Amino acid sequence: MMSPLLPLLSLLVSSLALPFEQRGFLDFSLDIVDGGGSMMMMNDEEGSAIEEETPAPPGPGPVCPFGCHCHLRVVQCSDLGLTSVPKNIPSDTALLDLQNNKITELKENDFKGLHNLYALVLVNNRISKVSGKAFQPLRSLQKLYFSKNLLTEIPQGLPPSLVELRIHENRIKNVRKGAFQGLGSMNCIEMGGNPLENSGFEPGAFDGLKLNYLRISEAKLTGIPKDFPASINELHLDHNQIQAIELEDLIRYKSLYRLGLGYNHIRMIENGSLAFVPNLRELHLDNNRLSKIPASLPDMKYLQVIYLHANNISQVGVNDFCPRGFGVKRAFYNGISLFSNPVNYWEVQPAAFRCVTDRLAIQFGNYKK
Repeated sequence: MMSPLLPLLSLLVSSLALPFEQRGFLDFSLDIVDGGGSMMMMNDEEGSAIEEETPAPPGPGPVCPFGCHCHLRVVQCSDLGLTSVPKNIPSDTALLDLQNNKITELKENDFKGLHNLYALVLVNNRISKVSGKAFQPLRSLQKLYFSKNLLTEIPQGLPPSLVELRIHENRIKNVRKGAFQGLGSMNCIEMGGNPLENSGFEPGAFDGLKLNYLRISEAKLTGIPKDFPASINELHLDHNQIQAIELEDLIRYKSLYRLGLGYNHIRMIENGSLAFVPNLRELHLDNNRLSKIPASLPDMKYLQVIYLHANNISQVGVNDFCPRGFGVKRAFYNGISLFSNPVNYWEVQPAAFRCVTDRLAIQFGNYKK
C-alpha cells in the first residue's frame, strides 16, 4: 500500500535547491479519518422499529497552532516570522513545515509527543543551537530538511529512524568522529554548501553508515576524501577545488555507479584510478582543466554517460572511448559531451565512437575561446 505521504514528499524533494513551497494541502488519505472520525451509517432498514437517536455533537478536534494551517496530518507553519517552534502541534502530525521563519534554537521539549512525525522541514531559519534531546520524541522521523540555517556541526541526538538528511548551506566546518552513530537506516545525506575542507572530516566521521547517496558540493575540498562509506552508489563532489584523481582515491568505492566531479580544478587523472570503480555508469568531469581524455575509459565496461565538456581537450583518439576488441564493453554509451573544448570535430575519426548507441548521443558544439 502506497504511503499517503509519498505525494507530498515528492514535492519536497523536487524543491530542495529552493525553499520548499507548499501550494496547497494534499489529501494524504481519507482513511486517516477512520481512526475515530468516520461517519457511521444509521439504521434505515425498511420496517425497522428501532428509534433513531440524535447523534451527539462532535467533540473538539485537535488544536492547530495559531497562524498555522492544519489539514489531516499536515501542519504548515511556514513564512510566519516564528522565533521558536509553536506549541499545541497535534500529536498525530506526520509532516511539520516550519521553513522560512526566524527560529534560532531547537529546545528539549519542542517536539514533545510527536511520535508519529515522518518529515520535518526547518529550511531557511536561523537555527544555530540544537538540544541533544530535541529529537528524542521523534521515533518515526525519516526525513529531516535542515538546510539554510546557521549550524556549525551535525546536530547530536538525531533519531535512529532517520533515512534522509538535507543539511546543506549551513556553517559546518567539521564532522566529528561518530557524528552519525546509531543512524544505520540513513540512506541519503546532502551537506553541500558548507565550508568543509578535507581536514574537517575526523577519522571515523561516517562510521556505521550504509549510505547510497552523498553530496558534498560547493565546499572547499581539494581532493576526494577516502573515508566515506564504502556502500555509496552516488557520490557528488561538484563545485569544489579538487586538483586530481589519484591512484587510490576511489579504491574504497567499488559500488559507485554515478560520480559527479564537475566544476573542479582537475588537471590529472592517474592511470588505473578509475579501475577501482568497475560498475560506474555515469561520470561527470565537465568544467575542469583536463587536456586529454582519461586513459582508462575503454576498460570501463558499464560506463554509459560521460561529461567532458568545458575542459582543455584538444584531440580525440580513435581508441579513447571504446575498447579495441569486440564484446569487451557490456553497455554502449548513450551520452558523451565534448563541447566547449578546443577540438575540431571534423578531425575526429568516426570510429572513435563505434561503441556509442547513436550519433545524436555525441555533443560536440562549437569551441569559443
